[in-house]
Amino acid sequence: MRKIIVILFISLDGVMQAPGGPEEDTSNDFKFGGWTYSYFDDFTGKIMGGQMKDNVEYLLGRKTFEIFASHWPKHKDEWPGINNATKYVVSNTLTKSNWSNTVFLKGDIANKIKKLKQSKGPDLQVWGSGNLIQALLKNDLVDELWLKIFPVTLGTGKRLFAEGTIPAAFKLTSSKVSPTGVIIANYVRSGKVKTGSFA
Repeated sequence: MRKIIVILFISLDGVMQAPGGPEEDTSNDFKFGGWTYSYFDDFTGKIMGGQMKDNVEYLLGRKTFEIFASHWPKHKDEWPGINNATKYVVSNTLTKSNWSNTVFLKGDIANKIKKLKQSKGPDLQVWGSGNLIQALLKNDLVDELWLKIFPVTLGTGKRLFAEGTIPAAFKLTSSKVSPTGVIIANYVRSGKVKTGSFA
């Protein structure tokens, strides 16, 4: 079975909206677009380079897809393999794209993604795609979280664990800290939440 791996930048208060630039996602009057910029360095760049693999496929929401499709076909040397890899795009409005190897998913998304996970092929990486991530978490379809946690609070914006997230346990598999204070933490899904008492 294929794994779904969510790769995401988040603030200390869990915001994931518009990390890359001021115009990336201004919905709900979000004013902090590009909040990760001042924390990036060679250390973080190398981590990102290692996660931009060429033996995976991609599962993307519409907004992230449109950002990617306008950029990566012109910068293929910066992300080897992304142009040739299959991109599965969840959208009720888009039906075609000039970006090679793009497949659009609509309708009963949860069941379609479950079938996709059960099919043969490489792991599926989810980059950005906030609304899609909420659906994946709600349906317990996330196998791994590869998070970059930035030392900033934003107070407003779309959050990773929003309404609808199910109770779930995760196990930390690796962690590093960049010179600018970014925590790079990878987690795998690890069963149910366990409770107890200190009494």
